[in-house]
Amino acid sequence: MTLALLHTSPVHVPVFDALRDACHPGLALRHLVHEDLLARARESGPEAVAGEIRALLAVAEAESTTLGVPVLRVDRPMAAAAAAQDRVVVLAAIAGTLAPTLALLAEEAGDRLVDVRTVMVDGAWARFEAGDRDGYLDRVAAAADAVTDADAIVLAQASMADAVTRTVTRIPVLSSPGPGLAAAAAAAR
Repeated sequence: MTLALLHTSPVHVPVFDALRDACHPGLALRHLVHEDLLARARESGPEAVAGEIRALLAVAEAESTTLGVPVLRVDRPMAAAAAAQDRVVVLAAIAGTLAPTLALLAEEAGDRLVDVRTVMVDGAWARFEAGDRDGYLDRVAAAADAVTDADAIVLAQASMADAVTRTVTRIPVLSSPGPGLAAAAAAAR
């Protein structure tokens, strides 16, 4: 059994490999990296590729039955868990991730009313772009720790996942890689 994973940055490859090694040993992963999406977002702003990414995700999920294999957005299980809560805060380092994350939360919530607030993590994306992973994750963790009035905190970008281990908040901090890989592995079985 092999899972194919589509990434916009090579930084996600070791994250998913480590999760596989820790939680799903023996699972084969094939990584497809499309850095052009991230490069265009950096050059022209996240909104320049947001529509293309949303369309790609929608088509991939819709074509699941035609392709004969399950297709899953990595952030869907995280969104489903968050949508079960009453008050959710979404943290993002780049504004372009907010619209797709909010749309997915609304889709998962359905008719259920969920109070969702967004927080931009100031300076985090600049640290990410500069290759300062620790600075990036520390800023995300500090932003999560500053949230006091939520039932769940959503990390809108997969690159933020390791910030979970740096937080001290008692509020559950949800990231997409772990639950997403677990759901994909289960669907592939």
